[in-house]
Order: sequence, then C-alpha cells, then structure tokens
Amino acid sequence: MSKADDLFISMCSEIIEHGTTTEGQKVRPRWEDGTPAYTIKQFGVCNRYDLREEFPALTLRRTALKSCMDEVLWIYQRKSNNVHDLKPHIWDEWADETGSIGKAYGYQVGQVSHYPEGDFDQMDRVLFDLRENPYSRRIMTNLYTFADLHEMNLYPCAYNAIYNVTQRPGADRPTLNMVLVQRSQDVLAANNWNVCQYSILLMMVAQVSNMEAGELVHMIADAHIYDRHVDIVRELISRPTYPAPTVRLNPEVTNFYDFTTDDLIVENYNHGPQVKNIPIAV
Repeated sequence: MSKADDLFISMCSEIIEHGTTTEGQKVRPRWEDGTPAYTIKQFGVCNRYDLREEFPALTLRRTALKSCMDEVLWIYQRKSNNVHDLKPHIWDEWADETGSIGKAYGYQVGQVSHYPEGDFDQMDRVLFDLRENPYSRRIMTNLYTFADLHEMNLYPCAYNAIYNVTQRPGADRPTLNMVLVQRSQDVLAANNWNVCQYSILLMMVAQVSNMEAGELVHMIADAHIYDRHVDIVRELISRPTYPAPTVRLNPEVTNFYDFTTDDLIVENYNHGPQVKNIPIAV
C-alpha cells in the first residue's frame, strides 16, 4: 500500500474506535434535511508525509489531483474568492449570487502588507523570502484574519502554511518543508484532498525556489468523521490498496505564476472505485 493509505486507515480506525462523540451536543452543521450533523472526533492529529519517498495520494479510492491543484492555484496563485474562477464545484454551496465566498481564502492571500523591503501580498512574500532569506523562521501564509471573519461565508479550515528550509549534509540543494495547520477537517470528504493539494503547493514552491520538496506535516485540531459517514469509512478502509502513483511537475516552469494544471504529470495511479454521493454537512 502507499504510506498515505496506511496513515489514513490508521487515523480513521483510531477515530472510530477511540474517538469522542458530539451526539446530543449543540452543533452548528446540519444535514440537508435539517438534522444536526454529529461527529466522532479525535483531537490533535499529526501526520507526516515525505514527498522524497512518494506522493501521498490515497489508492483506496481516487483523489482528483488536477482538481486539487486547481483549487490550490485558485487560492495562492489566482488569489480569488469567486467560484467562477474555479473549475471544481466544491465551493458552490458557500457562494453568494455573484459567486463570491466573501473575504476568505484567496482574498486573504492577496492582501498587501508593508515591509522594509517593500509591499507584498502573502504569497509574494513567501516567494521573496525563500529567494532572499530562505532560512528565516517567519515564512508563512495565514488565512485566519479575525477582523474579516464576519465577512467570510465559511471560516478557513486549512488556514496556516508554514515553510521551513533544511539542508542535508552532502545535498546539492536545500529541502523545502511545510507545516499545514488545520482547525477542523471532515476526514472522509477532505483529508486526502487537503494532503494532496498542499503537497502540490509545496512541490510548486520548491521547484521555483530551486529546492527539493521534503516533508509535509499536517496538523489537525479536530479530525472528525460525521455520523452518516461512519459506515462509508468502514467500507473504504477495508479495501485493497496499491503502490503510490508517480506525481511530478513540468520541470520547465520556473515562475510560480506560470503553473497550470497541465503541468501536473500523474503516472501509474491505480486505485479502488470512487465513493459517490457522500452527504455533506453545511
């Protein structure tokens, strides 16, 4: 199996067997029929994925890697908060009549701040620091702006990406690593999606910074499985698994803003059948 499968199966089993339930408590999410959406949850999950070993795509079912990449480009490259700029329809339920999700995600990345070296938005500052001061411990993006929360149609879930550079003895170039901090995650619907999209983001930023993509450390404060997802997850983690696919980027791209989903190359992705019609709590 791929290491991503191993981590996913272990995490889901731990949540189902040893997690705590919110049943009977006051909860915000609702199912489409208005019923409260309860969860089984585990606090403080931390998973590590080493991109030097393999790309962390699940093989239990297919993760749509180009759609993952399109969303991450929507946020960090296009810096958009409008679903009309995004090919997948994953954000449609939170968009208003104009397509806006409010002052969330890409909107926050595009906000310009003032520095002694000049004015930068969040992503441009990351790229600048990795070029000019790569061993800084301050290289990050943060989407959770308290002053704007009331104008966001959904509070950010995966909100903090921290970049950190290491240099292995004898290596010809530095390694770029990332810590992804997530306040909350619907494990069935979003876990491997988030893992894959931030792995792709790490690969893109490493490539344009002339570095090797290293570890993605994924920290989830509230990792949960919804009550109506438990049986689906039990079936999913009982499936056969396959070796991880080979995933790479077009090596000709040297500017972060030139990447498109056509530059993602996926080979030998063997996987189980897709899980269809997953109920989503809103």
